[in-house]
Amino acid sequence: MKLSLNNNSKHLSAPSIRQFSSRISGIQDCINLTIGQPDFPMPQVVKEAYINAIREDQTSYSHNKGLVETRNAVSQYFEQRYNFKYSSEEIIITNGASEALDTALRSIIDPGDEILIPGPVYSGYIPLIKTLGGTPVYIDTSKSDYKVTPEAIEAHITSHTKAILLNYPTNPTGVILSYDEVQALANKLKDHSLFIISDEIYAENTFTGSHTSFAEFSAIRDQLLLIGGLSKSHSATGIRIGFLIGPEYLIEKLTFMHAYNCICANVPAQIACIAALNEGLEAPQHMNEAYIERRDFLIERLEALGFDLDAKPEGAFYIFPSIKHFTDDDFQFCIDVLENAHVAIVPGSAFTDFGKGHVRISYAYELDALKEAMRRLEQYLSNYYKSKPPV
Repeated sequence: MKLSLNNNSKHLSAPSIRQFSSRISGIQDCINLTIGQPDFPMPQVVKEAYINAIREDQTSYSHNKGLVETRNAVSQYFEQRYNFKYSSEEIIITNGASEALDTALRSIIDPGDEILIPGPVYSGYIPLIKTLGGTPVYIDTSKSDYKVTPEAIEAHITSHTKAILLNYPTNPTGVILSYDEVQALANKLKDHSLFIISDEIYAENTFTGSHTSFAEFSAIRDQLLLIGGLSKSHSATGIRIGFLIGPEYLIEKLTFMHAYNCICANVPAQIACIAALNEGLEAPQHMNEAYIERRDFLIERLEALGFDLDAKPEGAFYIFPSIKHFTDDDFQFCIDVLENAHVAIVPGSAFTDFGKGHVRISYAYELDALKEAMRRLEQYLSNYYKSKPPV
């Protein structure tokens, strides 16, 4: 006997990036450039704090919002780093940024609500919205250097718009927003009754200047839910620590949603988070130096091979080149590269239709692996396209 799940479960499937990366298992010498997983070890000070917490039996429940010491460390970190202040009562420590996002969306979406999302965009957002009965409304940024503009937002707002979901630095393009660009968006959004959810998980992976957070603008403070965490900044994807931050009147209610989901975040990881934000602040800078070297190498090699870059990545650790000189079928292109060159990259169409004709390459991999991947890609293009005219 097979039982039926609720109707919205039809929107759930393996993420498209994972679906593609699963093809890799049968290729023993494959170079996998699909996953956004930093290849650096978690900082030693964070490891030791985690281990010590377990040794000292700090493994019981915390407050639903998280240990007050952890929330204070997050508060102090953002004040020192980005010059905005949230109290410990305005912060929830979550099991990764993903749970922070889930808590936010489940708390605000009613069936029929529209959620504005600039595209191309991380594909994991979409099933969450749809399973809650919401409707993703995509804003095309492919003609504006992958940056959403106030005018584009205004053109997509309707009476059904509940929220806008932003992600800068952006997955998959690596694009960032300047202070002036964020300020212009804040000035537009403050005039509309909608939630602003800003996923800033890649904030510390900003290569040019410093990251500008939407939380720096007081005019949108009552609308804003800020998401962050340690996964990318401290190569701590597996210990699952995220932050959900907002005005107290919202956070008090969101705490219940979070609590009924998981009670509280991983407590040893919360203790490790304190060490990361107090003693491990240099970790992102060390990683960024390597990411910049890898990015610059890829830009040079990809352009030499005939790829086009619509926008130079200035953050995160992805590059999103166009394959228009080879084909317009990005999915088949990636399959062919995987099967013939044994290099795994992600089709741009995995990030909504606005990503079609592109591929995403993660450079969260050591430089030697990237060099070998480009050598194989060059050989593949030479063999396959030498007798074919460009599209």
